[in-house]
Amino acid sequence: MYTPHTEEEIQSMLQIIGIPSMEGLFADIPKSVRLNRILKTGRPLSELEIRQEMGDLVRKNSHLEEYTSFLGAGSYDHYIPALIGPILFRSEFYTAYTPYQAELSQGMLQAIYEYQTAICELTGMEVANASLYDGASALAEAVLMMVRIGKKRSEILISKTIHPFYQDVVRTYCKGLDLKFIEVEYQNGQVSLDQVKKQITDNTAGLLLQYPNFFGCLEEIPELIQLAHDKGAKVAVSVDPIALGILNSPGELGADIIVGEGQGMGNSMSLGGPYVGFFATRTEFIRQLPGRIVGVAHDKEGRRGYTLTLQTREQHIKRERATSNICTNESLNALASLFYMVTLGKKGLAEVARQSTLKAHFLQDALSRIPGVAIPWSAPFFKEFAVKLDRSPKEINEALLKERIIGGLDLGRYYPELKQHYLLCVTEKRTKSELERLVALISRR
Repeated sequence: MYTPHTEEEIQSMLQIIGIPSMEGLFADIPKSVRLNRILKTGRPLSELEIRQEMGDLVRKNSHLEEYTSFLGAGSYDHYIPALIGPILFRSEFYTAYTPYQAELSQGMLQAIYEYQTAICELTGMEVANASLYDGASALAEAVLMMVRIGKKRSEILISKTIHPFYQDVVRTYCKGLDLKFIEVEYQNGQVSLDQVKKQITDNTAGLLLQYPNFFGCLEEIPELIQLAHDKGAKVAVSVDPIALGILNSPGELGADIIVGEGQGMGNSMSLGGPYVGFFATRTEFIRQLPGRIVGVAHDKEGRRGYTLTLQTREQHIKRERATSNICTNESLNALASLFYMVTLGKKGLAEVARQSTLKAHFLQDALSRIPGVAIPWSAPFFKEFAVKLDRSPKEINEALLKERIIGGLDLGRYYPELKQHYLLCVTEKRTKSELERLVALISRR
């Protein structure tokens, strides 16, 4: 805590503004909501002592340079190329404010424009916005967009295989609207096609999917898109962008909206944030897109420049025409994702995805040979998969932590029917020796 003002300076400021005491300064704040005691900050510390104390606190946190992680579930330990940091933390990017004034922000605007272009290429879509807060809020914005497109339709089919946190955010985001969310059950780790057929109606505005889904399984995307489109409903898919290095994008297969979390592309796990959501769709829906779009313009002499072409938030246009009240985009995190895609290129991204997939399948095969470990689903998967244990996942994770390993996710915490199911994630960073060590530790009885 830094206290810059002496008592004499405080009295001088109070005198200038015509208030006799500090009590008078806060007179409008009810005493019932005040602390009404001295703040317990401890003894005053010098700058050196504060730095030492903060360092001691930081060292209490474990980090992934000390621990091997097999935990995914929406936050992924992918390698961040060394090139990204020095570029990202240039002052032009790191300290730039939101680029309202095009004449002062050409560098940032061009970078965002390139980010949008890269997202379109990755997702197989025609337009992308300048990013959103995270993957969960991007999916919620997709719901609002589908409802606007569907006009009088008021039902949303939401797959139970979507990340539970994303499901909660979507429902919370849309709580004030007269929408009905219909949960679609899963079978063999995938959305049940039969359930979709039974539940989709002429009142369905959209179908929400995740690809790969929360269990790591690959959904039958073409069939699901066809079922929705046959009823005039739209399809929004939350994707893992790394998976698109080797898998066809749902956008190429006919999905109407592609969203996702960009953390795995150049952003650290950072104890859960800040992250970055991407959002892409087709040109025909561009007027319904949330957030903002950077576009290219030319002056009367034909010189190219960049500007905020579309801003559909209520601060800029009539409230009834606004698509969202989202205030900003995650520029710095979005640029980290751009630099990641540019650094790796198509071949590099494909190699990251290929290594993650092969190593995940290697681990699943090895674990399946352990007595008491079963593979619950036969559906194809990407870099995450579930196993069923004869022991508590909590017990296993506690044992692994002692060996400096962060274990998988206990699926029973979010799916009561999946008690003793354990979700593991493998990225390109995991080595064969790390995989074999995990197998050996889980094998111990």
